[in-house]
Amino acid sequence: MDIVNNIIDYLQAGFYQVNHLQGLIIALVAALLLPNAKSIPVFALGATVVHILVDVFAPVFANGAQLRLPPIVEVVFWERVLILLLGYLIVISVLGLIKHLIFKR
Repeated sequence: MDIVNNIIDYLQAGFYQVNHLQGLIIALVAALLLPNAKSIPVFALGATVVHILVDVFAPVFANGAQLRLPPIVEVVFWERVLILLLGYLIVISVLGLIKHLIFKR
């Protein structure tokens, strides 16, 4: 039962991470470009990469700060990537379903 609770906690954390303006804009663009339901994992992975790139480059372009690469050797970074990926899977799936229902052919 602990494993199920951990999975649910990761899904909730992912949904809350993506449920901010930056994440919603990325998910909305991904859902609009989504050709079919089979492509959701690929688009979620792409959205996760875009989210991380925006987090890295936003301070550089906005404030002229130095470029700081993400700590890719730390477990916390990869846990955040997993949480974002799960969140984007949820949000892109829901937005893709809404798009399918609205633009039904």
